[in-house]
Amino acid sequence: MESIAMTRQQLDGDHMIVNLGPSHPTTHGTLRIILELEGETILKATPEIGYLHRGVEKLGENLSYQQFIPLTDRLNYCSSIMNNVGYACAVEKLLGIEIPKRAQQIRVLVSELARIADHIVCVGVNAVDIGAFTAFLYLFKQRETVYDLFEMAAGQRLHTSFTRIGGLFRDIPEAFVPLTERFLVECEAAVDECERLLTHNPIWYDRTKGIGAISPEDAVNWGYTGPCLRAAGVPQDLRKAQPYLGYETYDFDIPVGTTGDVFDRYLVRIEEMRQSLRIIRQVLDRLEPGPVNVDDPKVALPSKEKVYTRMESLIHHFKLIMHGMEMPVGEIYSATEAANGELGFYIVSDGGKNPYRIRVRPPCLPIFSSFHDQVKGCLIADAVAVLGAMNIIAGELDR
Repeated sequence: MESIAMTRQQLDGDHMIVNLGPSHPTTHGTLRIILELEGETILKATPEIGYLHRGVEKLGENLSYQQFIPLTDRLNYCSSIMNNVGYACAVEKLLGIEIPKRAQQIRVLVSELARIADHIVCVGVNAVDIGAFTAFLYLFKQRETVYDLFEMAAGQRLHTSFTRIGGLFRDIPEAFVPLTERFLVECEAAVDECERLLTHNPIWYDRTKGIGAISPEDAVNWGYTGPCLRAAGVPQDLRKAQPYLGYETYDFDIPVGTTGDVFDRYLVRIEEMRQSLRIIRQVLDRLEPGPVNVDDPKVALPSKEKVYTRMESLIHHFKLIMHGMEMPVGEIYSATEAANGELGFYIVSDGGKNPYRIRVRPPCLPIFSSFHDQVKGCLIADAVAVLGAMNIIAGELDR
C-alpha cells in the first residue's frame, strides 16, 4: 500500500486512482484492481489478490487424501467437478492405479458438462457486463440443466465432491442418460441462438474486437493455458497433448483464434461448448456397465453390503476411515485441461495418511498476472470486457 500512496502523491492534476473492486459486480468475485487513470484511459492496472485466500494447500497437509476432495470444490466453483477429477487423477497417478472403464467414461462425461457450464457463465456474464443481457437468459437455462444433472449424480449442485480416490462417489442414476440426451439437443440450439444474438451483432463486435489482443509468444511467456491461449492461436490442449481418462479415443477438434482478443476468446469458448457436446455424445454411445471404483479394499471403501456381512470388509472400512490409505513415498505432478486451462496438482507423499505437501497450479493466476499489459491504454469499459473474457475465478486464484 506504501507504493500506491507514493504514486498518488506523484500524480499530475489530470491523473487519478480508482479502485475496481473488490466488491464491484463486474469483478466476478473478490478481486481488487487499482487503476491509474488519465480521464477514462488506463495508464496502469495493479491487480491485488488474496481476498479469498483460505489456505487450501496448507489445509491439505492436515487432511487425508480423501478428505481433501471437498476443498477442491472451492477452487473453480463454476466447474467444481473438474477440480474433483483433476485431484483424484493426481492421487491415482501417485498410487499407480487405473480406475475402471465406466468410471473413466463418467468422469469424462461430467467434466465436459462442467466445461459447458463454466463457458456459459463466462460468455453469458461477460455479455451482461458489456450490456447484452439477452444472451445470458438463453444460456443460463442450459446451465441449470447441467446443475440438475450434477444433483442427480452427486446429490449437490455446486460443490459436488463427486469423485473418490479410485473412482466415484456412486454410479449415475438411470434417469441421468435420458436427461443428458435431451440436454444435448437443447444446449446445441441455445448455443446457436447465442451466436445469432452476438457474433454478428455490430455493438458486440465493436466492444470486443481488438480489445485485449495478445500475440502467441506473449501468451506463452505469460503462462497462458486454456481458451485464452488457444484464442491467441496456440492449439494446446492437454486432452490432446497429454491424454488422460481415455481422451485420446474421442474424436474432437481444438478451436483456435488468431488475435487473442475478447472476441476470439468468446468464439473459442462457443466452439468448445460444441466440441464438449460432441464428446458427451460419444461417451453416451460407448457407456458400458461395470463398477465405478477399483476393486482394492486398501484404496476404495467396500460396499455397505460387504461391510455389514463380512469381517474383512468391516476391517478394511475401519482402516481406510481411521488410518487412511497406504501411500508410497514420492512426488508427482498431474495436470488436466480444466475449463480455464491447465489445472495442476503437485503432491509430495512421505508415506503417511496425509500429504506432506500439496500445491495447486491454477489456470487463471498467470492469465490475471498479465492484466496490466492487456488493458494499458484502454478505457475502463474495455477493462471490464477483458476481465470478463479472462474468466478469473477468485476461489481458484487466491486459494
